[in-house]
Amino acid sequence: MIGRTKFTAFLSMIGFCCLLGISGGSFGQDSKVFLDDKLGQPEKSTDNLVVNVDLINVLFTVTDKRSRLVTDLNKTDIKLTEDNKPQTITNFSKETDLPLTIALLLDTSTSIRDRFKFEQDAASDFLYRTLRPRKDKALFISFDSAIELVQDYTDSPEVLAKAIRQVRPGGGTKMIDAIFLACQEKLKAETGRKIIVLISDGDDNLSLETVNSALEMAQRSDVSIFTISTNSSGFFNLSAPKSDKLLKKLAEETGGRAFFPFKAEDLTQSFQDISAELRSQYSLAYRSTNTLRDGNFRTIRIELDRKNLKVKSRKGYYAPRG
Repeated sequence: MIGRTKFTAFLSMIGFCCLLGISGGSFGQDSKVFLDDKLGQPEKSTDNLVVNVDLINVLFTVTDKRSRLVTDLNKTDIKLTEDNKPQTITNFSKETDLPLTIALLLDTSTSIRDRFKFEQDAASDFLYRTLRPRKDKALFISFDSAIELVQDYTDSPEVLAKAIRQVRPGGGTKMIDAIFLACQEKLKAETGRKIIVLISDGDDNLSLETVNSALEMAQRSDVSIFTISTNSSGFFNLSAPKSDKLLKKLAEETGGRAFFPFKAEDLTQSFQDISAELRSQYSLAYRSTNTLRDGNFRTIRIELDRKNLKVKSRKGYYAPRG
């Protein structure tokens, strides 16, 4: 379990924010709420992937061999299997207007100090480009030796940009814990398209959760992780380190995408690519032929009749229990 991970909150507004899910201002710096007890309690069942009498909904993106988005597929182009068994697609649509729930996770540890200003500017620009008032919402979490909810849900990019400008780098890194907490405490109960945008060099020296437990929490919460590496290997065109491989794994296992910009200025393009991908997705639904409610992980595979195309989607889901 994560030890003494903390979120910041308005003391006077916390009840109101919990009811609405959207905050109009930034969180203060003086009040700290520790989540140790919450993290140790049994979780409530919120299996958002399985709805409407076990109807399985899957969002996915398709690109060609040049990584360009493909937006002209039809239901007949797709073959679906679950644990290698064919499934019948009951619903299929092109999703360009889904409400977005975004958790922006920014590494504020000492190791990213040299590139921190670029990260702040690019992240703010992304939110201005992506968030639609009264339709999308986002929150901002910084992590180093502690994990802090700097700004809770809001549809205002101005409020989020102000919060981003306020943070300063310094300390160790709890990246995996930050992912776990963002999913469990903030994203799991949400509906619609849920993503984490993680900006980090991929190093982690303080987390108590494991990569596997963080991935399981993301999959149970129906969250896709988009990672942007700030590792110096990308900026200086060196060979990819182990930390970049971890960022790639986090993205691929959850149906997101990993970005490795070659210089700090390219961060903006990475954010633009994420924004475009979120508006160019497909959605399918099916009822599994496996009717067991055993809580096990089930692998989903989407194949296309058309050649030289790549599908990006979550690897599977956890069946309900009981």
